[in-house]
Amino acid sequence: MKKRGFEVISKYADQQINLPKRATHHAAGYDFEAAEEIVIPSVWKAGLKQGIAAVTDALGKEDHSSAEKAIKPVLVPTGIKAYMGEEEFLQLANRSSNPLKRFLILTNGVGVIDSDYYNNEANEGHIMFQFTNFGLKDVVIKKGERIGQGIFLPFLKADQDQTGTARQGGFGSSDQDK
Repeated sequence: MKKRGFEVISKYADQQINLPKRATHHAAGYDFEAAEEIVIPSVWKAGLKQGIAAVTDALGKEDHSSAEKAIKPVLVPTGIKAYMGEEEFLQLANRSSNPLKRFLILTNGVGVIDSDYYNNEANEGHIMFQFTNFGLKDVVIKKGERIGQGIFLPFLKADQDQTGTARQGGFGSSDQDK
């Protein structure tokens, strides 16, 4: 009986994707790699002055789409899905070197992969890291480059827990604020 682990999603089955692994014997996190090369553009790509002007200008308008597109996070595919127990989750964390050396932050701070995300109909449970580049230059992430870590953790439920509905999609599908 399988307890927890990783599998390659079918879309990347023939693309030499490595399963996440721990770098050392005492490491808590499993290192995830990028499944393909991807560019994380600088939020200041148009230039600091123009970037601030675009955001400031958009604040007074109904349509913020152009400014939001310029600062929207980029999803980096891993080609990996994770299975685990019902009362566990996979926490996604940034590599400590990403903000310091590459100006990359996980836009959502910490990612949470629920056990029912595995094999969902929308995307097979494909795990992606969402990054924002606050540096001055675009950052190229190469296929096979380590981008983040995943840590399996248990969670507790409240005495008065009332479970919601079953998962109805993939990435960000449990958003109740739609």
